[in-house]
Amino acid sequence: MEKNTLIYGIHAVLETLKESKPIDQILIKKQSDNELIREIIYLARKQGVTVKSVPYEKIQRITQKNHQGVIAFVSPVEFQDIHDIIPTIFEQGQTPLIVILDTITDVRNFGAIVRSCECMGVHAVVIPQKGAAQINADALKTSAGALQKIPICKTKSLVHACKFMQDSGIQLLAASEKYTKKCFEADCTKPTALVMGSEEDGITAPILELCDEHIGIPMNGTVASLNVSVATGICLYEIVRQRLQ
Repeated sequence: MEKNTLIYGIHAVLETLKESKPIDQILIKKQSDNELIREIIYLARKQGVTVKSVPYEKIQRITQKNHQGVIAFVSPVEFQDIHDIIPTIFEQGQTPLIVILDTITDVRNFGAIVRSCECMGVHAVVIPQKGAAQINADALKTSAGALQKIPICKTKSLVHACKFMQDSGIQLLAASEKYTKKCFEADCTKPTALVMGSEEDGITAPILELCDEHIGIPMNGTVASLNVSVATGICLYEIVRQRLQ
């Protein structure tokens, strides 16, 4: 881990929050409770920062410096708001292409997906506040710098973000093994948000129910599924292929 991604100590974390610097998540030792801890939790929740109560041993494994039971992971990227980005895309006369990552927590998969997104001209990547990969040095490296070039939108409610996109005229295409259309059968020339779920559990039920169509990648091999970053790249290529015709 790069030193500048980790802040430790009650006062250091509190000052970082007061300066509204982008924090990915905060870990607080279980049963910690005093005025400063409560202020950290209050400011974190106000700013949409994930706070986790963890055993002291977990913090010790991350750093043995004078952390006082509190550490914060500073995000190397500034998170943006999808509600601001969508209108701007339309105002610029472009057809939105958004990627929504539902419970994808593997850092390297996340980085690889963002790299493909940047290469394919995706306007923004949307992730949930909870249940998303940590944006750290490994994610940056795997993305080949793409994380600092494409808007990353973190939202408290992925369901609300999806509904907002639908209300804005964007179709939601869920990439699923139980698809009803092959990816090349869907009309991807429309404003589109591609929804990808984790390899273990797929797209969560509330998001899956919202999606307008369920698309899939036809395969001839014996292995049942693709790595999620590879599948995202294939689906994005098909969307771009249709738009270039």
